[in-house]
Amino acid sequence: MNRRTKGKGRGHKRPSRSGRKSAPPRTAKEYFSKPERFQDRWNRVVHAVSRMRAGASLRQASREYGLDPRTVLRLAGPALRKTRSGRWVARVTDRLLRILVIPTTDGLREIALRDSRQASLLAGYWDAVQRYLQIGDASAIQEFDGVYITDADGAQFQLLTNLDELNRLGSAGVLSFESLYARSA
Repeated sequence: MNRRTKGKGRGHKRPSRSGRKSAPPRTAKEYFSKPERFQDRWNRVVHAVSRMRAGASLRQASREYGLDPRTVLRLAGPALRKTRSGRWVARVTDRLLRILVIPTTDGLREIALRDSRQASLLAGYWDAVQRYLQIGDASAIQEFDGVYITDADGAQFQLLTNLDELNRLGSAGVLSFESLYARSA
């Protein structure tokens, strides 16, 4: 009598567990349709990749953001590459989705970026805004005069460099460093 049950022999793939293998979000709509727990994990994965770009190892970056290195590899694989020595490093740029916040005259607006260079540009802008609000140094903000951020859909947003508007938003408490990341971060 054969003890093997039908379908459990060699080459049979197990059906994937529902919800276990979440694909990386490619649009803001996909990102916001995911549970908050996934959004938080995704944000930490993107941060880990950025940390790796700054020189941290996969293990260090994963630990810093409370992730399993396999999760980072699974979700951010295209943003990473393996060196000849077997070490995982971040590529110079990536196309991982990031939901970030940009100040406008109407307040803060969430935008989806799919270019790490655009995200870095926006982060530099936020650093300049914080420097201005904290110590009054507007020189760094003027470097962003006329600069646009292009979102994942190709829409362009001009960075706000009007000091009166920035003062107004800062006085209203709208511009804090934590404002850079989307509401779920």
